[in-house]
Formats: sequence, structure tokens, C-alpha cells
Amino acid sequence: MADVPKILAQTAPAATTLTDSYTVPGATSAVVSSFSVCNRGGTDTTYRIAIAVAAAADATKQYIAYDAPLEANDSFFGTLGIGLATTDVVRVYAGNANLSFTFFGIEIT
Repeated sequence: MADVPKILAQTAPAATTLTDSYTVPGATSAVVSSFSVCNRGGTDTTYRIAIAVAAAADATKQYIAYDAPLEANDSFFGTLGIGLATTDVVRVYAGNANLSFTFFGIEIT
């Protein structure tokens, strides 16, 4: 088995649209070690992050952040350590079109 540390995903989603950011590839598991959310705009907003086991349809139980506030021109950095299996999906949602999400971690093959 090989452990490959990497940027797992970078996403700048459309406003108010739940968007797949990272899907664990086949024959792979992953650990999301940390993430950042950057508000590139001059207006306060909110964001959401959900973890869908086996690419399940969106459900309230999947959210690890829901309408978390993020001030204008600011960033948030979080430490996680979430283990993911093949086909698990990390989804993001931005309150406006000025957010960028980056997920860091390790893929294990």
C-alpha cells in the first residue's frame, strides 16, 4: 500500500449550489487531514461541508459544517482526520460565488 500526501481537491463552487469537491477513487481510501475555506469577496457569507458515504444522496446527517459564518476577505482553516472509503464524496456549498475550498490529505492505495 502506498500513502500519497496531496491536495485532494480545490473547488470554487457557484453560489448556493451543493457541489461535489472530492470523490475517493476506486481501490483507494483517503484521510482528509485539513481544509481551508477562503472568502475572496468583500461580503460576509456562509459555507457548508458534507461527507456522503458511498456517494449517497444529500441528507442532513452528512453535514460537518452548516451555514458556518465566514467574514469578508477572510479564511478559515480546519483540522479533521476524517477517514474516507472508496466512492465517499466531500461536498461543499457556498453562500456566495466568492468562496474557495481546499482539502488536504492522504490517499492510500
